[in-house]
Amino acid sequence: MAGHSQFKNIMYRKGAQDAKRAKVFTKIIRELTTSARINADPEANPRLRQAIIAARGANMPKDTMERAIKRGAGGEDTTDYAEVRYEGYGPAGVAVIVEALTDNRNRTAGEVRAAFTKYGGNLGETNSVSFMFDRVGIIRYPKGKIDFETLFEAALEAGAQNLEEVDKGYEVECTLEDFATVRDALIKAFGDPEGAELIWKPQTTALVDEEKALSLMKLIDVLEDNDDVQSVFANFEVSDEILEKLASNK
Repeated sequence: MAGHSQFKNIMYRKGAQDAKRAKVFTKIIRELTTSARINADPEANPRLRQAIIAARGANMPKDTMERAIKRGAGGEDTTDYAEVRYEGYGPAGVAVIVEALTDNRNRTAGEVRAAFTKYGGNLGETNSVSFMFDRVGIIRYPKGKIDFETLFEAALEAGAQNLEEVDKGYEVECTLEDFATVRDALIKAFGDPEGAELIWKPQTTALVDEEKALSLMKLIDVLEDNDDVQSVFANFEVSDEILEKLASNK
């Protein structure tokens, strides 16, 4: 659920794919269960619908997804999860936003603070860096399923702000207010997307050298490995040369 293709410099990842997949499933299951408590009908619950799209995009087995929803809807899982946002600065003064879903605020805050401290950053107050980001919606479709022009016209008509071609697909961007409307219009026209979520998009980014980039990537990896953390966003860029070097040394 974390990392976005338009922020290619945050796509550096470590660890075995199976382990990463298990982490992703854990986070999505938590979101499915929590959102299903509100309403188990995805048509009437935008948050649950968004979680289902994420589950399908991660190739989560249907029975796993359905069990998570039933646990939440049926009250079998009584864990009280709270949505928390942490903000701070990483190495080189890079702004970082961490979104978490936790059943223990003190534990999560302590672990997030420890990660920032270990890798040369510091945790700040709420809203200390979010003013440097825009809250926007992103809907992703793969290439081959639809052509650029057709998607562009439909997205524009639905109220989207931008359509970008990235790697193996397309990303439709829209405002926070128009997210549900644009997403639902595109689903009606083209079926479920690969992903649909609200993100923190940096208003500007700064190039970071190799030494600082290594620390930043380690910080992001540690944060994303935390089961309570759902998403991590940062406003930095790294050259392709440095990115390839970091990836080859992971």
